[in-house]
Amino acid sequence: MADELDVLLEKVADPQLRAELRTAVDKVRAKRNFGLVFESHLPERVRLPEHPVRRGATVVLRADKQGQPMTVRTVKRGQATVADADGATHTVPVADLVVVAEFGEPVYPGLTRVGAVRRGGDKPAHVVINAENHHALEMLQFTHAGKVDCVYIDPPYNTGAKDWKYDNNYVDSDDAYRHSKWLAFMERRLLLAKQLLNPDNSALIVTIDEKEYLRLGLLLQQTFPSSDIQMVSAVINPAGSARVGRFTRVDEYLFFVFIGEATVCKTGLNFSTGEWSTELPTLWFSATRNGVGQALRANRTTPVLFYPVHVDAQTGRFHSVGPPLDQEKARDSYSPPEGTVAIWPLSTEGREQTWRFSGDRMAEFFAGGTARLGRRDSATGHRPITYLQPGTLNLIERGVYRVVGRGEEGDLIVEMTDEALKPSAPTSAWSVGSHFARDYGSKLAMAMTPGRIFPYPKSLYALEDALRLCVKDKPDAVIVDFFVGSGTTAHAVMRLNRQDGGRRQAIVVTNNEVSADEAKALAEQGFRDGDPEWEALGIFEYITRPRITAAVTGLTPDGSPIKGDYKFTDEFPMAEGLEENVEFMKLTYLDPVDVELDRAFAAVAPMLWMRAGGQGSMIEQRTDAAGGLLPFVVADRYGVLFDPDRWREFVGVLPATAGTVFVVTDSAAVFAGVAENLPTELQAVRLYENYLTTFAINRGRGA
Repeated sequence: MADELDVLLEKVADPQLRAELRTAVDKVRAKRNFGLVFESHLPERVRLPEHPVRRGATVVLRADKQGQPMTVRTVKRGQATVADADGATHTVPVADLVVVAEFGEPVYPGLTRVGAVRRGGDKPAHVVINAENHHALEMLQFTHAGKVDCVYIDPPYNTGAKDWKYDNNYVDSDDAYRHSKWLAFMERRLLLAKQLLNPDNSALIVTIDEKEYLRLGLLLQQTFPSSDIQMVSAVINPAGSARVGRFTRVDEYLFFVFIGEATVCKTGLNFSTGEWSTELPTLWFSATRNGVGQALRANRTTPVLFYPVHVDAQTGRFHSVGPPLDQEKARDSYSPPEGTVAIWPLSTEGREQTWRFSGDRMAEFFAGGTARLGRRDSATGHRPITYLQPGTLNLIERGVYRVVGRGEEGDLIVEMTDEALKPSAPTSAWSVGSHFARDYGSKLAMAMTPGRIFPYPKSLYALEDALRLCVKDKPDAVIVDFFVGSGTTAHAVMRLNRQDGGRRQAIVVTNNEVSADEAKALAEQGFRDGDPEWEALGIFEYITRPRITAAVTGLTPDGSPIKGDYKFTDEFPMAEGLEENVEFMKLTYLDPVDVELDRAFAAVAPMLWMRAGGQGSMIEQRTDAAGGLLPFVVADRYGVLFDPDRWREFVGVLPATAGTVFVVTDSAAVFAGVAENLPTELQAVRLYENYLTTFAINRGRGA
């Protein structure tokens, strides 16, 4: 049709008329939508109950969920003068107002640290953010544009059962614009997620059920037109969800979007049967008992399991096993044989634990090659000790594994036998027992946070398997989930790291909404959003943060060891926890003038740390102990130069591990001069121009 119009236009003799007709046709063409058509300009705004009510802020009445936005003219003695859309002014108590952010407006985000868990040494920290996810995605444009290896999301399914909000109101089955709102909601976020994904090699995974899978498939095709997309059907509830007069639903769907050179990793799991083939799982496990209770030296009645293992101080090789140390004796009172270093069963925090077996057995394991030493710490000479569990030795005896030799230090080298099947590409129909959401989602989450219920969490192992297909061969992958819910995605990434020694980082986002029933009950008690009593029951504070903390520490929120064991692939007590680091943060909203004048560094600082890799120490202030302004500050992986004239001193104190530097200057010429003199391996970023430009261009994205 387009070609025919062009031919007809060329037949118009009058040049001016032909030009006018072509202009009119081009305008019509520009307005036409091909493919999935929906109302994409529906309004969407988010309430910010903890944001201060200031002059110029957009606000609504707290009690009015459908209220029209107003602009604050003045604030004085707890009273705000506000102007409505017609220009009429009113005086309202500040306490009755809540700030709102309209989508499509530029947002200048910051981050506030609200907690941390550290058990992972120098690993990059997983980041858990309390935020409205659209604004969190905008924030990540500054820290991670083009750097993300995988995005996994489990968005609201739009069932009509008030499972998600649009424009601060639950969307129910009677809403005539229900599907259009859902598509507008998803498109805004997918467009931002697309900017985060590595265009050369990355993947997007989206789960959905039958309510929106057709529309989602079309939306993904329009958003990622040059990418390959496949849909997988996965059984998540073998018992089924009954539908009157219809088929009982046992499955849901996963869309995999492969960007650039991304491919599916082969795996030993037969996704059609749930059986593992010959892919070699984790065989070597820590010889140190982790967790609390009887795993602690202080809680043992005898010293049998607390003894030194001696390694050569020069070579680091195994030397001998020392005698158990009496309970009343300190470690530093023990003298190892000359020329050796003593290795004790310690946690990553230095807490005294115990070995899993006696010293005699430890010596036997080293002699037999079934215990081995890990990577050496150059500063302390310490090397972690791992061993082959009895179950693995039994599989060797049965011929499932075979010993093909010994390493340089005598440890057994084990591989699969030839008779087993080789790893293969997964099928598009999954029926895996470990993906059962009730047993390995709901029950597992309740074991970690007893008494706290989150509706429909995914199976931990289903997430683990899906992510493994995309990041198995990327041990340093960055994975983002902006609908994280109870925190299963971060938990699954930690499990993957434990299985292969990876240093993958999860960045996950959830808001702090309370459920509809909780909101009603809290309102009846006189509480409002923003009150501590209300916020304490939100998803982030009540579910996500405690669950991820429990996964790392091995302890429930009340300090008790988690009951039960992990299953499949990597089996061990949940009470052992995971050797990972986590930073919990909350997104805040900044005044761009404050940023430009360098008056908001504390709120921007965590974003600089994230942009530099989220690893090691974080620069949080630009002042010294006496409150004086520093010309520069450095951390393990990056540095911030506040005074460009001091760049020589700055470069002189940067650690060798630093990869990014931030230069604070309002002059492009000054920045270029400094950048030219920096070592070539350093990435230079100009503050605050780079920050402000990133978020100023967000204007209109949500329109």
